[in-house]
Amino acid sequence: MSVDIGIIGLAQSGKTTIFNALTHGIADTLHSAPNLGATKIPEPRLNTLADILQPKRVVQAEVQYIDIGASVKGMAKDLSLSGELLNKLSQVDALIYVVRAFADERIPHFEGSVDVERDIAAADMELAFSDLAIMERRLQRLEASLKGAKPAERQGFLREQALLNRIYAELEKEKPLREVELTPEEAKTIVGYQFLSAKPLLLAVNIGEEQLPRAAALEAELRQRHASPKRDLITICGKLESELCQLDDSEAEVFRADLGLGESGADRIVKRSFQLLGLISFFSIASGEIRAWPIARGTSAVKAAGKIHSDMERGFIRAEVIGYEDLINCGSLAEARKKGRLRLEGKNYIVQDGDVITFLFNV
Repeated sequence: MSVDIGIIGLAQSGKTTIFNALTHGIADTLHSAPNLGATKIPEPRLNTLADILQPKRVVQAEVQYIDIGASVKGMAKDLSLSGELLNKLSQVDALIYVVRAFADERIPHFEGSVDVERDIAAADMELAFSDLAIMERRLQRLEASLKGAKPAERQGFLREQALLNRIYAELEKEKPLREVELTPEEAKTIVGYQFLSAKPLLLAVNIGEEQLPRAAALEAELRQRHASPKRDLITICGKLESELCQLDDSEAEVFRADLGLGESGADRIVKRSFQLLGLISFFSIASGEIRAWPIARGTSAVKAAGKIHSDMERGFIRAEVIGYEDLINCGSLAEARKKGRLRLEGKNYIVQDGDVITFLFNV
């Protein structure tokens, strides 16, 4: 299973540069073509578990990025954005909106000046325009459907129409759908539309190298104004990060130390994305393999099994579970079993972050 994240932003904001930094890629930053790439999700607990369990294979989870290339400005009306590309963007789990904060006379900002606050404001506006266009088309179809609807269908159409009209009004008031309160039933009704302004959004403020000394202060200041439960903000020097990711790990670590930097921007973005999406990780052990799986917090054991394979969900019998810390303290599965730390859990057990699980199933 992978986590899918879309990268969007205004022209000349550094979207593809940050895409390269996140994926260790070398995509052309001078052309606005879409780019697809993936990278491993950092999970240091896997290494510790591997030392204990000695598996034949260790598999990290992946995050997949799609950089749409074209500017998000006028996205709803831009015919150059193919239906296939917009469809891919609508299916991602979260969005990264790159905001330009660096100054470079060789790369003029299309608005004529660098203004972080202005460009952040443009994010929700452009995503809202895209969602409004989708709603307008659906409302027109609903209106046509109601004319010939059977009594059994009519009530469902009317409920959907009322809901779309309500959230349409919220969008017109510049309120993104991620901030609109919906009942579980209403959320289920609109999930198929994959509205962009409903997706968790990470604002990636792309700074220049000269801004690195105050990057942390700038991030704290901007987060205070713009962070919310489903929207967060991070500062990243895209140019530097894309250069460092082309070095081997030891060289990059030396450079980071010289510059007074901590973990990579790519790792920080993955962690913030996990937090935005409410994701945790569990570890499966089977056939000499240990693998990390990202799942939504609150996922049941049977649904977690389904993330591995649909057969495991369909034929679920039980899960043999031990917490990460318990396994580390015991030192081996044999010792954990001897001490009674391995538990048998049913399908309704809620998987916890760090659980090490062997699923038993029959199909």
